[in-house]
Amino acid sequence: GFVNKMDRIGADFLMVVQQVRDMLGAKAVPLQLPIGAEDNFKGVVDLITMKSLVWDDATQGMTYVEGEVPADMLEEAQQYRAELVEAVADYDEKLLEKFFDDPNSITEDEIHEAVRKATLDLSIIPMLCGSSYKNKGVQKMLDCVIRYLPSPLDVEAVTGTDPDDAEKILTRKPDAKEPFAALAFKIMTDPFVGRLAFFRVYSGGLDAGSYVLNVRSGKNERISRIMQMHANKQNPIDRIEAGDIGAAVGFKDIKTGDTLCDEKHPIILENMFIPESVISIAIEPKTQADVEKMGMAIAKLVEEDPTLRVKTDEETGQTVLSGMGELHLEIIVDRMRREFKVEVNQGAPQVAYKEAFTLKIDHREVYKKQSGGRGKFADIQFEIGPADEEFLALDKGRFQFVNDIFGGSIPKEFVPAIQKGFETSMTNGVLAGFPLENMRVRVYDGSFHQVDSDSMSFELCAKQAYREAG
Repeated sequence: GFVNKMDRIGADFLMVVQQVRDMLGAKAVPLQLPIGAEDNFKGVVDLITMKSLVWDDATQGMTYVEGEVPADMLEEAQQYRAELVEAVADYDEKLLEKFFDDPNSITEDEIHEAVRKATLDLSIIPMLCGSSYKNKGVQKMLDCVIRYLPSPLDVEAVTGTDPDDAEKILTRKPDAKEPFAALAFKIMTDPFVGRLAFFRVYSGGLDAGSYVLNVRSGKNERISRIMQMHANKQNPIDRIEAGDIGAAVGFKDIKTGDTLCDEKHPIILENMFIPESVISIAIEPKTQADVEKMGMAIAKLVEEDPTLRVKTDEETGQTVLSGMGELHLEIIVDRMRREFKVEVNQGAPQVAYKEAFTLKIDHREVYKKQSGGRGKFADIQFEIGPADEEFLALDKGRFQFVNDIFGGSIPKEFVPAIQKGFETSMTNGVLAGFPLENMRVRVYDGSFHQVDSDSMSFELCAKQAYREAG
């Protein structure tokens, strides 16, 4: 874990470490202590080497000077170093013996090895601090990524499924000799080279100019160029192999989460988890000339960022952008202005509230309509409430429908209509019109009319029942 912005007002590294323990239930262990805080933040104490690292402001934090631990921090540093050694001592019996006999005899390499083992086992979360904007702490953080986090060879072979048989599990080892398999995790539009698809190679190798299969579209795509990315610099390379991350040019149809593989050995890798948006803002173009440009800009931004959602408010006609936070949406609007030259007016952010059932209730609803000639009739008895935890754990959606109708009280051809009526109603909660978090409906009885009952009658009855019961 890297605690950033240590130079900001209110920055407190040890408080964040405690919050990680309390709120996330993780065993956060500091590897550093900050020297100073807020405007006075100037360096850190490395608890493994027991040296101070002070960054040079003249070089914008690019360089640092190693020295002795400040006298006023020595006791605190020794205490946290002892906690660090104790936390990782379980992974090395010799380390535990040294810890009790003579803690000073423990070498840096022994601690590094134990921290790596504990990190790979997810037993501890090493915590570092700094200010990335000023380059302070970034060097040590990158060193720790290389030193402690697993390489592709440290983890098990990636698993996927056969495109023709979802039950068949396939594996790919992180080996250049295996069939090629990669996952596209980011799409970016570059003004010079066009669409760039960032991907991670899990197995095999790929040469520039060769073809890969996009499993989602079922089409072969030619990779005209492969780039190795360094910030905003692009270095063309001829080949990329297992464990590497690169960007490819030449895709005609590519989306975030697509699996790219050898056409002779197809596989579907696990797709990326896209969380639901939590906050929304309404935007509208400032001028008529911005209308068309805004539509094109949003289409490209949504293609790049799957966490960005767009919809049109039917009442106001405004375009509503939904994202993962206020900062996320601010960046999206700023990109529309800078990259796409679109000026927009925006409303205040609105939290994406949801409604939820807290208990189960039984209800009977009768839908009856007679207007001369054939009428409408439907009668259902049901139980409605929150979805079962077991059902939600299966990740099969948010609506759980249970058909407990026996004896033909409602013909089976009307049951899908009842299910559809309840499911479509979930988009509008009965309290304030917010979407429903989850719902379970168990229909167990009812009645029908030989002439007046049809699928539409039961669907409308279910929608009416939802409003009345809720």
